[in-house]
Amino acid sequence: MVAIYPDLAGQVVLVTGGASGIGEVIVRRFAEQKAMVAFLDLKRAEGERLAAELSAHFAEVDLTDTRAMQAEIEEIGRKLGPVRILINNAAHDERHATESVTPEYWDERIAVNLKHQFFAAQAVLPGMKANGGGSIVNFGSTSWMVGQGGMAAYTASKSAVLGLTRSLARDYGKFNIRVNAIAPGWIMTERQIEKWLTPESEAELMSRQCLKRRLQPDEVARFALFLASEEASACTNQHYIVDGGWV
Repeated sequence: MVAIYPDLAGQVVLVTGGASGIGEVIVRRFAEQKAMVAFLDLKRAEGERLAAELSAHFAEVDLTDTRAMQAEIEEIGRKLGPVRILINNAAHDERHATESVTPEYWDERIAVNLKHQFFAAQAVLPGMKANGGGSIVNFGSTSWMVGQGGMAAYTASKSAVLGLTRSLARDYGKFNIRVNAIAPGWIMTERQIEKWLTPESEAELMSRQCLKRRLQPDEVARFALFLASEEASACTNQHYIVDGGWV
């Protein structure tokens, strides 16, 4: 049973990376709250299907193209109204060996995992200020906290999300804009199960997590709902870990 937050009804919510994985579940949960949901993603077929099912607004956007992303956010504002809730969920945890990373690859990883969060926030902040407040939830990761290797650009980006979150929270709290971060642990999306889960890795996970079970995307989505709602009206400038007790 999912809690209902009456203040979310009718609010304009923007989710980046909302066509699959954790983002898809977040989109679904906000739609259930009767929010006006818009989401951005590169996955056109999945995005169009989800948007049609939920009567949500979807746009195929490469989030590394900052001007295109911000133009689409402006279009969302014209169609639905100013964004009051921004969920910066999109990311890509592609593994990479340090020796093989080029400057171009590094810049692209930073753009996917960090840069888009800043510029999406930049695009929605004026509307939030004009309308008396809002909530921004940035997605980090526990990967850098547990010392995971094999993807230095990703872990560098995700550790930087905490600094970004606290800076925005400090600057915009006076406008009643709350900015928080969620750091998910190993959440068992379809992609994670297909690409990374093995008997050996799951055994290690179970040895480290306090909760001896697989964590599900919905457990992160429900926490995002809470942070976006007025139930979390005094919560800002914080980094919340949703990892089953690994860190």
